[in-house]
Amino acid sequence: MIFDLLIIGGGVSGMQCALVMGSAATKEYAINKKVGIIIHQRTSHLENALFNNVLGLEPNTLGKNILRQGKEQLSSLYPAISQIDKEKVLSVIQDEKGYQITTNKTIYFSKIVVLALNYSKPFTIKGLDEFIITHKKSNPEKDRIQLKNSELLIKKGLYCCGTIAGCRSQFAIAAGSGAAVATDILTIWNQGKDSQVHDKI
Repeated sequence: MIFDLLIIGGGVSGMQCALVMGSAATKEYAINKKVGIIIHQRTSHLENALFNNVLGLEPNTLGKNILRQGKEQLSSLYPAISQIDKEKVLSVIQDEKGYQITTNKTIYFSKIVVLALNYSKPFTIKGLDEFIITHKKSNPEKDRIQLKNSELLIKKGLYCCGTIAGCRSQFAIAAGSGAAVATDILTIWNQGKDSQVHDKI
């Protein structure tokens, strides 16, 4: 299967990126773009999280419920975004057309890839070793990692967001980085004209 954009990771930053891309699907510059998200949430740090300090979330919101509700929100509002569940990414390798993404079940191709993973070791996705560095905003005792990037861009066509991008492990920060990556990609699709997507009443 071939995508224009494939997001890897179904946590906060990945789902936020997918939601923004979904809301832009009717824009002229995005209408024919194929977007997907590989939702492998088994290792998400949200599983054990409790949120009382996030604007817009009810106090005592459980992270595990956000994971479930996020998938439902994406499928109900933006069904054009392909959700790929129960697949684990094994490698991300650049080729002449973009990137080849191999999972434990199949192979995908995408012009653009967004890595929205957590910052824990071990990092087992092949093809990205050269970009792995020590996380700059995490407690050194936790031995976290990130991918070397400049404003969330690793190299042409390869982005990251959330903690793997060097962001702190804070819900609003992770979500914001996912939205930032989405709008950067939309701007590229819009011939470099700044693109932001807002729903209106």
